[in-house]
Amino acid sequence: MKILVVDDDPAIRMLYKEELEDEGYEVVVASSGQEALKLFDEQEFDLVTLDILMPDMDGIQVLRKMKEKRPRVPIVMSTAYDYRDDFAVWASEAYVVKSSDTTELKETIRRLLKK
Repeated sequence: MKILVVDDDPAIRMLYKEELEDEGYEVVVASSGQEALKLFDEQEFDLVTLDILMPDMDGIQVLRKMKEKRPRVPIVMSTAYDYRDDFAVWASEAYVVKSSDTTELKETIRRLLKK
């Protein structure tokens, strides 16, 4: 299973990459929305984790573009802020608040990839 981790924070990218590789996933990282979309066009991913607040293009825009191209790829929105009341994130399959404890993220990914 191959996961694309999109986050502008290098510490989060490294944490998610290490934690998810420990779970047995192949992990590719992107530091911006543009880079994520380029990788998404070039490679097949089983799941994407996507930060909402990024400098070049916000995660909601990236989410929409990815869903237009491949609506079946599950996308987990990941942010330090609580956006659950923002209907724009509803297009994603799941929503996880960022934390150094990646238990919720890993459980969410496991659940989505079992479908």
